Amino acid sequence: MSEETFLEMLEAGCEPDEVACGTMICTYAKWGRHKAMLSFFSAVQERGIILTAAVFNFMMSSLQKKSLHGKVIEIWRQMVDKGVAPNHFTYTVVISSLVKEGLLEEAFRTFSEMKNFGFVPEEVTYSLLINLSNKNGNREEALRLYEDMRSQKIVPSNYTCASLLALYYKNEDYSKALSLFSEMERKKIAADEVIYGLLIRIYGKLGLYEDAQKTFEETEQLGLLSDEKTYLAMAQVHLNSGNVEKAVKIIELMKSRNIWFSRFAYIVLLQCYVMKEDLNSAEVTFEALSKTGLPDSGSCNDLLNLYIRLGLMEKARDFIAQIRKDKVDFDEELYKTVLRVYCKEGMLRDTEQLVEEMGTDQSFKDNRFILTCFRAMHNQTEDDQLDKKVLAFDHPDTMAIELMLNLYLADENLMKTEEILKLLLQTAGGLSIAGQVINKFIREGDALKAETLTGLLIKLGCRLQGATVASLISLFAKQRKLKKAQEVFSAVADSSTCEKSIYNSMIDAYAKCGRPEEAYSLYKQVTEKGHDMNAVGISIVVNALTNIGKHREAENIICESLEGSSELDTVAYNTFIKAMLGAGKLHFASSIYDRMLSSGISPSIQTYSTMISVYGRGRKLDRAVEMFNTARSLGLCLDEKVYMNLISYYGKAGKRHEASQLFSKMLEEGIKPGMVSYNIMINVYATAGLYHEVNELFQAMQRDGCLPDSFTYLSVVRAYTESLKYSEAEETIDSMQKRGIPTSCAHFNLLLSAFAKPGQMGDAERVYKKLLTTGLYPDLACNRAMLRGYMDYGHVEEGINFFERISESVESDRFIMSAAVLLYKSAGMELKAEGLLDSMNSLGIPFLKDLEVGLKLKTS
Repeated sequence: MSEETFLEMLEAGCEPDEVACGTMICTYAKWGRHKAMLSFFSAVQERGIILTAAVFNFMMSSLQKKSLHGKVIEIWRQMVDKGVAPNHFTYTVVISSLVKEGLLEEAFRTFSEMKNFGFVPEEVTYSLLINLSNKNGNREEALRLYEDMRSQKIVPSNYTCASLLALYYKNEDYSKALSLFSEMERKKIAADEVIYGLLIRIYGKLGLYEDAQKTFEETEQLGLLSDEKTYLAMAQVHLNSGNVEKAVKIIELMKSRNIWFSRFAYIVLLQCYVMKEDLNSAEVTFEALSKTGLPDSGSCNDLLNLYIRLGLMEKARDFIAQIRKDKVDFDEELYKTVLRVYCKEGMLRDTEQLVEEMGTDQSFKDNRFILTCFRAMHNQTEDDQLDKKVLAFDHPDTMAIELMLNLYLADENLMKTEEILKLLLQTAGGLSIAGQVINKFIREGDALKAETLTGLLIKLGCRLQGATVASLISLFAKQRKLKKAQEVFSAVADSSTCEKSIYNSMIDAYAKCGRPEEAYSLYKQVTEKGHDMNAVGISIVVNALTNIGKHREAENIICESLEGSSELDTVAYNTFIKAMLGAGKLHFASSIYDRMLSSGISPSIQTYSTMISVYGRGRKLDRAVEMFNTARSLGLCLDEKVYMNLISYYGKAGKRHEASQLFSKMLEEGIKPGMVSYNIMINVYATAGLYHEVNELFQAMQRDGCLPDSFTYLSVVRAYTESLKYSEAEETIDSMQKRGIPTSCAHFNLLLSAFAKPGQMGDAERVYKKLLTTGLYPDLACNRAMLRGYMDYGHVEEGINFFERISESVESDRFIMSAAVLLYKSAGMELKAEGLLDSMNSLGIPFLKDLEVGLKLKTS
């Protein structure tokens, strides 16, 4: 019906019925003339015409499409007043508008009414109510709705799933979140970017970083990756896993794709640079963040902590001044960090001002940290306005106490420091808190503050825990301040309750400060008083004595410990075995190992490594191999040292093939050889003259970033000389000099001896002269090699000349002097021969009788 027709009908005096009115309302709605529709609806209502539910539905649906939810609710209420029975569609439309208007209670009341009338709500209705419950923090209601929906066998939409995932994430119910996601996959509910973003966050919280990365990649592959929140979720996962570089790359990727950079993006990027300790980038990012508005307290705290970590205290102070001037809203953590700077720097007035400010902040009125700071600063105040709650406070905050002590120690105000300690000692567990503060100073390496507090507590008659005193002694030992360590020890040594840990620390202090005799002396004093030292103290003394070659004393302590009642651990047994290995007491070292096993003490990888050395040095290679195999069969993690230890003994025993196989096995296990390992293996091949294998390893070590050293080149020269490749050996020595690697007599002696043995004395002399031109002074081995060559091949005159050139500069040597006597006799120079013999006799050097001039000429 057209508007004209309807008007004509009215002019003719015809009263329209509900059908005509309904038709006209629907016409207005179709034309989008909502004002006219509502005006006409009012006129119809005035005439007492009751419209059908279909017309009401049409009106409300039309209004809802234009987001006129208030009008929808008005029409709904009039429909109810008129007693028109709503249907399924009515409830669906009305509940949606009630939700959009935030009328939670009425929405749920209407929802219940709908169900009571037997109507099954649609998924969209459940979804709206679940989301609304979630936003209002009504977790139980949201879950109840979801279960109700499932009982109706309604498949949730991805919007509903996103709401539930957000709820589970917020409540840290990650298992249910993953279960829901699995259900989505089973029911083929397509996930959108919001859901993938939530899933990335959940995987991150569970530490499933690879799964988070795969989800992020899947989002990109599906073409869904477009929202900043998803990128930042992945960046935060990388950040939480400690992989800062990957986090920065994600944000840079987002930037490169022209995705809007929000304030939150700058906050996350700042966290990345702070973790990287990239000061310049962090400051630039903070400046960019500040341009978006006043920086948040968390970001201020991040940058301030970076300044503190980098020791940039002046920058920290300037930064604090700036954010206070800008009136940044401080949270508790930022207050604490600022206070930490003030206290550490001894900024008393600034601290007092900040504490007053914190105290007047109503949001912190019951804060334990703030109350403790107040109590520490105002303990002796006469201010009647001071909150009685502060004065009555009896549960101090450890961090606040530490900061206040730090403040007054930095200000060198010992009176106030002692006052705080007295206050602290009046509270339950006060001494324990004081000990924690001292331990923190020790961990930070602040020996002066730790010592001052310890001294004050001892003065106040307190007995600190042995572990705290021991830690302070250890700190002084680390700083090589033995006198300070002795002072701390003396303050508690006479106490009948002096603990073993304190004795251990003092013995260790003597050892670390190069006073092993005093360590041994203290050990004897303690044991003579009847105290049984524990495994730690015994190990320290044995190790100290071994290092200065006092093997007998070390052995005595080991015997006493094994025979006594001391409870020995793996470290102690390892120390004993190593000590006896160093003393050459291989049988005793082996018996200590047997005792260790019989006592039920589990050997460590260090035990097996040392035992390989014990048996290897004792030429019991089969037992050394047995040790290696035992360690492997027990599942111990075999390191490079263990492998190379056995390889070196294989090499010394001439078992080149076994050494090579074990080295290959080590590489297969993923153990990367270091410089020492390469040198050992190269020397094994070199001794056998396998220069091809030597060259291969020589190249491999350089590829692995290990630059050959003097010992490496010595092995290469040996490989060439053993395989009679003298020119290559000489070229190797020359290349060392070109590369600036220092040569030694040992390098030249290998080549020199190689020439002298077959009588190539011209080449030997040339190498000898080259040695002199490098600035080296020939050692005894070089001189012996030359003289041996002259004598063995009958070069009498050259031999005599050589001896006379070196005779005044070399030490008295039995071979050189004996060879010279024979050379003089061969040349008929009997007087010189007799004179040299007399010198040998006067020096107590016996003549070598098995030498002969020209011996090699006879055998050839």
